[in-house]
Amino acid sequence: MELPEFIRKFPSLDIPFPDDVVKSYAIQSEAGLVVFFDFQKDMVLPPHSHLAQWGTVLDGEIEFTVGGVTKTMGPGAIYDIPSGVEHGALIKAGTKAIDVFEEPYRYSIRGE
Repeated sequence: MELPEFIRKFPSLDIPFPDDVVKSYAIQSEAGLVVFFDFQKDMVLPPHSHLAQWGTVLDGEIEFTVGGVTKTMGPGAIYDIPSGVEHGALIKAGTKAIDVFEEPYRYSIRGE
């Protein structure tokens, strides 16, 4: 599955992962941050926490550990991570996901 061209025109984020590992396409407002992630390579997301996050897997596979509970999620799976709960993941190459962050400025738009 490829993300539609108009989504791939959304601005990318200044995230702490190289573009050859994950690409990001974002919509940012005062109310929150919506990000389409396109994982090019397998990636380990170290355990961390922040304000609330909601997301869905569009394609591929994510092994999420949220609050000490590990689940493997595929296309159509929805995850809801409450504010302050530690989480991390193993994300397979080819995975595409949409994440919605409560924090509008969790990541800044690249170049701003």
